[in-house]
Amino acid sequence: MKLYYTPGACSMAAHIVLNEANADFAIEKVDLAAKTTETGADFTKVTTKGAVPALDLGDGEVLTEGAAILQYLADRFPDADLAPANGTLARTRLQEMLTYISSEVHKSFGPLFWPNSSDEIKGAFRGLLEKKFAHLNDILADGRAWLTGDKFTVADAYFFVMTAWAGHHKISLDAWPNVGALAGKIAGREKVLQTLKAEGLA
Repeated sequence: MKLYYTPGACSMAAHIVLNEANADFAIEKVDLAAKTTETGADFTKVTTKGAVPALDLGDGEVLTEGAAILQYLADRFPDADLAPANGTLARTRLQEMLTYISSEVHKSFGPLFWPNSSDEIKGAFRGLLEKKFAHLNDILADGRAWLTGDKFTVADAYFFVMTAWAGHHKISLDAWPNVGALAGKIAGREKVLQTLKAEGLA
């Protein structure tokens, strides 16, 4: 397998999961502005979406969309125990969380990355993000060990990237101590540190 990634982008969640699963994989960095990879290849030939993550399965199939890739990897490497079994309520709860992170948190960051966003637009979306992180903080208030319960899952990897983005945009997690505590806990995991180093972020 080969993961096409951009350092610090949402593809980092899949990179973390691949490392957590001790998978045999390669990585290839993508310049999203130029739509080229570090080998000079046209990234739009890998995926016409031109976005990361993209996971080349090595058999002619390429998967895109982070939430789908994360669940695929969890199912492909069941011994890593990164997601509950399909068909269970616990798995549906995981999907619920992945959907929330993808559609509510992740997408709300978009205007903060756009170079042409006005201060007014950025301020509005920062306000939205504050509500999203407050919701996650409330979920974590029951004392659970990880985002969806007592085990680290692919949702925690995705969550971690969102908290890293918050730091990048100078959104302090101090107002949401449960979110900050979990982010710090994930940051200390061996495979997360391995991923950050591989992406040149640590």
